[in-house]
Amino acid sequence: MIEQVKIIKLAGNLNATTSQAFRQNITESLKLGTKIVLVDFQDVTFMDSSGLGALVLAFKTLRAADSKLVLCSINEQVRILFELTNMDKVFEIFPSQDAFNQVLVSKT
Repeated sequence: MIEQVKIIKLAGNLNATTSQAFRQNITESLKLGTKIVLVDFQDVTFMDSSGLGALVLAFKTLRAADSKLVLCSINEQVRILFELTNMDKVFEIFPSQDAFNQVLVSKT
């Protein structure tokens, strides 16, 4: 069964230690044939360059499989990191899960 949207809720830090579990989540999503992976950052307190690298790798991996990676609920620290690296131009970022759901519903 193909899952249209998979939500991955992250918490705490997204760094070298935690990015491996995130990558496994992405791999599982691909096996399920998920079309859109929404990464919810609401409970993320910190992200470093290895966390950003894991996101970029996930983005490329999903795009190669004709799937999408979108983000929501990023905090100020994560937003600044995205802006400094121009990744805010690469990733589609929604203010909240509700905002994402409204856009998703309007497209169907």
